[in-house]
Amino acid sequence: MTKEIGIGFLIGIFTALLGSYLFITFFTTFDISSGVQIIRKNGYMGKIITLGTLLDLAVFAILLKRNKEFMARGVILAVIVLAISTLVI
Repeated sequence: MTKEIGIGFLIGIFTALLGSYLFITFFTTFDISSGVQIIRKNGYMGKIITLGTLLDLAVFAILLKRNKEFMARGVILAVIVLAISTLVI
């Protein structure tokens, strides 16, 4: 049970990072390293992380469809942690 929540948490964090990477790659003219620096300098990092978490919605739905409720809880926990982190960043 706790192991599944941890796995879901890691999946949620990885998916959010992947979503942020894809957003920076496809919707900006920056490469990933300079893009992160410029986005952080301009104060948009929280917004990019928030856009990255949109992929977590699909992962959450897939996990629920496969009856992996505890992993889905871990994904929700990751979204909550990322939402709180956007307030700090």
